Amino acid sequence: MMVSIATPASTASVQGPALRDIHLPPEPAWWPPAPAWWVLAVLVLAILSLVMWGWRRYRQSKHRRQRVLHELEQVAARYRQDGDAAALAGGIQQLLRRVARQHVPLAVRQRGEAWRRTLARVPLDPGALETLLALDRHIYQPASFDHAAAVHAARDWLRLALRRKYWKRGSRATAETLPESDHV
Repeated sequence: MMVSIATPASTASVQGPALRDIHLPPEPAWWPPAPAWWVLAVLVLAILSLVMWGWRRYRQSKHRRQRVLHELEQVAARYRQDGDAAALAGGIQQLLRRVARQHVPLAVRQRGEAWRRTLARVPLDPGALETLLALDRHIYQPASFDHAAAVHAARDWLRLALRRKYWKRGSRATAETLPESDHV
């Protein structure tokens, strides 16, 4: 008969290896976030920046439109007080040229057909366009003209001209150069 002697290795194989208790890994830290969260944060900041930029630009253009139209109303109110038709025509003409200068830099010096082309870049009915073109004559030549129609045509032109989307694209050669006969 054979007697077996128990050794630690033989008892371990019978009972199995000595195992320690199961330990869970530590909870993941909240900082630093995963790369996808960084990408999301950058996208959100970019979108917010674009929205704020667009909103600010809209507010500035709206404020500018209101300021120019208010100035037109002041010119009309001054005419109603003193009845100076030349001052009314000059004030309206100055506003038109100041707004047109933002799209056509030489608009302040244009006369005749060049000024007509600049005014026509804003879609306006032909009668109102002719009324605006006649203002140039009424500054220097005292003649009767329809003051209410001039203010109305100027208001319509300014409302459209102050919005960039209503400006028709013109070629640089026709919009910004002055023929020799149109120089002041």
